[in-house]
Amino acid sequence: MSEITKVVLAYSGGLDTSVILKWLQDNYACEIVTFTADIGQGEELEPARRKALLLGIKPENIFIDDLREEFVRDFVYPMFRANALYEGEYLLGTSIARPLIAKRQIEIARSTGATAVAHGATGKGNDQVRFELGYYALEPGIRVIAPWREWDLLSREKLLAYAEKANIPIEMKHKQGGAPYSMDANLLHISFEGRHLEDPKAEAEESMWRWTVSPEAAPDAPRYLEVEFQKGDIVALDGTKLSPAQVLTRLNELGGEHGIGRLDLVENRYVGMKSRGCYETPGGTIMLKAHRAMESITLDREVAHLKDDLMPRYAALVYNGYWWSPERRALQVLIDHTQAQVEGWVRLKLYKGSVTVVARDSRVTLFDQNIATFDDDGGAYDQKDAQGFIKLNALRMRIAEIARRKRL
Repeated sequence: MSEITKVVLAYSGGLDTSVILKWLQDNYACEIVTFTADIGQGEELEPARRKALLLGIKPENIFIDDLREEFVRDFVYPMFRANALYEGEYLLGTSIARPLIAKRQIEIARSTGATAVAHGATGKGNDQVRFELGYYALEPGIRVIAPWREWDLLSREKLLAYAEKANIPIEMKHKQGGAPYSMDANLLHISFEGRHLEDPKAEAEESMWRWTVSPEAAPDAPRYLEVEFQKGDIVALDGTKLSPAQVLTRLNELGGEHGIGRLDLVENRYVGMKSRGCYETPGGTIMLKAHRAMESITLDREVAHLKDDLMPRYAALVYNGYWWSPERRALQVLIDHTQAQVEGWVRLKLYKGSVTVVARDSRVTLFDQNIATFDDDGGAYDQKDAQGFIKLNALRMRIAEIARRKRL
């Protein structure tokens, strides 16, 4: 412990990280640098600064960084070019935020001369893996402090007692029994875990959802939306050019109004256990639907199928914390190469929890109406060619069946 003189703490200003801050001061007797990332969680971040000052952190050691544009541009957009879904459903909203936080933490450690970083992830979850794989990939010699794996404050009651003894301000919700769920939010999603949701037989309460109205309460009239793509990324909505963070913010608003993007999921954590969580990803749900529609007319068949084959592997790398790994980077080069011609527009209908593609077009479309038509195509496609094609593809099955009959 005496070797660590300065540590950069990922700090939200909440109960857990405020206790961690004081615990680091008590147990490591080192200088603390706090880092709070604005990645679109929708909360005021200045209270984190005030609480850090109250706990004795020097003003020059308090970092509150607006990372919303970088988050969407350099992390969310590249992931959506891959159409990534973990276990077929999860849009990886928490997973994709961790490599950015780890990156910025390491940058701050370098600029301030810190030799260690600390996080508030528990020893049961995926986030400890995601943060620490990122730290080590970017700064191999960094020291990592994970208080939840060291201390004995393993219950909410012990955390509250420690906070009270240390004169750490405690929010009223904690005094009154705490929030019903553990929540994590960023521009891509908000997640809910714990307490009532720990029983997979129990339906999530309607009052839990924060960003979306229930599909039943959504408007009775559909909302049509036109999405414009360039190189696989959304650049405009309804003809208005927007930055990446502005795109996702607007899609969240529209999706939330129409009850889009709710998910109740039991997933397999990397550390081995199953976990039940609920997610709201309204903008991401719309993005995925629109992107696949854009690819449907601009990607070669085999390229599209190759991407679909690779997608589960890519999604697992993101989920398990390997964003900075050589294999994820290599896959990203391939994926980005496929997106060069993914441009054009997609028209969607948003209605009571659903996203439906109703039209799409591109100047580089591979869809040839003259060939695909059921009407006379003027000789663009000779249907007689299909006979030899079918026979050649049936050959191995015919041989196998002949051999089977001989054996009998």
